[in-house]
Amino acid sequence: MKELITKSISKSITYKNYFELIKKLAKNQKTTGKIPSKERIDFTKLNYNRMRRLDKTIKLLDNDIKTFNNFSKQTWLVITESWCGDAAQTLPILHKIAESSSKIDLKIVFRDENNELMNTFLTNGAQAIPKLIILDKNNNVLNTWGPRSFDATQLVLNYKKEFGKIDAEFKKNLQIWYNKNKGWSIINDLLKFDKNFNQSIIFHT
Repeated sequence: MKELITKSISKSITYKNYFELIKKLAKNQKTTGKIPSKERIDFTKLNYNRMRRLDKTIKLLDNDIKTFNNFSKQTWLVITESWCGDAAQTLPILHKIAESSSKIDLKIVFRDENNELMNTFLTNGAQAIPKLIILDKNNNVLNTWGPRSFDATQLVLNYKKEFGKIDAEFKKNLQIWYNKNKGWSIINDLLKFDKNFNQSIIFHT
């Protein structure tokens, strides 16, 4: 697995490069991934606007910054695609955390270009994104997170229990929830992963 992860990191890009790519794709009516459908092209454009807004508005508490700076040295490797709504709400948060901590190096890879990596980190058998893989300085897996925060996952599970499946109306409401939550659920999840990583590995649906 370590060889696979090291290879994936060598193909990764920074958040800055990812953002510039999404900006270019949105401008040229394109998207990432193997299925460049109109829906995914539209979502890529929408996600660029979401990320741009979040980059300007996300705030971290001083105590949270201190905690993240007390983490062990690590790499946060994220599997994603430009059309993913959850990723657009998550990556700016991860970037803000990594930007605020000298201990965290954020790297991004695309799911459809890294099928073996994605299949190694499935969520309940599905290629769910975004998927965060937390690695130590030697690229050993310390933990994983994603594709959503614990709170967002509960919203999904409750909706599925009541209505049987996720539909367009729920996806719309979930984005509204993200906007109101302002990333705090994601931040709180990740704060639980202390520098010694005594927490159990969390797999979300």
